[in-house]
Amino acid sequence: MKRIVILGISALALTACATQPVPDSGQGVGFNDYAEYELERAQREAELRGTPIPTGTAIVPPVTTGVTSSDLAAAGINTGGTDETPPVVAEVDPLTGNSEISDEQSFSAVTSRESIESDAERRARQAAAYQLIEATSLPDRNGNVGPNIVQYALQAPNNRGESVFDRAGFSGEGRFTRNCAKYRTPDEAQRDFISRGGPQRDRLGIDPDGDGFACGWDPQPFRVLASGN
Repeated sequence: MKRIVILGISALALTACATQPVPDSGQGVGFNDYAEYELERAQREAELRGTPIPTGTAIVPPVTTGVTSSDLAAAGINTGGTDETPPVVAEVDPLTGNSEISDEQSFSAVTSRESIESDAERRARQAAAYQLIEATSLPDRNGNVGPNIVQYALQAPNNRGESVFDRAGFSGEGRFTRNCAKYRTPDEAQRDFISRGGPQRDRLGIDPDGDGFACGWDPQPFRVLASGN
């Protein structure tokens, strides 16, 4: 009998649970919607302040506008979006490092700021500034510039090493080496040799073989240039 009573009580409990509706979790905690919850909360806060809200007043939740990409960029945050204007990157010359590269070779850049009329005006200014300088004769040399060794090389009847002039026996190798060392180049030695009475006279012993060419100076390069060969 006791067992039958327990089973009956359990059946009644299950029947009662089946008749109860399941609460809608989307309606909030104890409210039909979020607006009703906000109204109840506002009324409680107003009552605590001593300024109750009249019944029937609608509570409109604040509208949040969010943060724009411009605001994030101003704060130094990269949004990574594709709707922002890309930064302008200056071109740099790899040779000079100069970022101010001329766009004169860009057809679109030139045509955007130039026209046929402006081009004609620029060409006219350039033509007006053009100057033709007439060629003049070379100026005459003033002062003592020394003997002309080029003319001497072309007029000499002999080649280097061919004796033409008599030399004294005291013009030895030592004197020749010592005095020729005083000149910077053979051309300088030949000019000084001619200015001292050469080739007929050899006061310093710098032409011991009597070919008329001091310190081994060679007239052949001048002759080759003059002949064009």
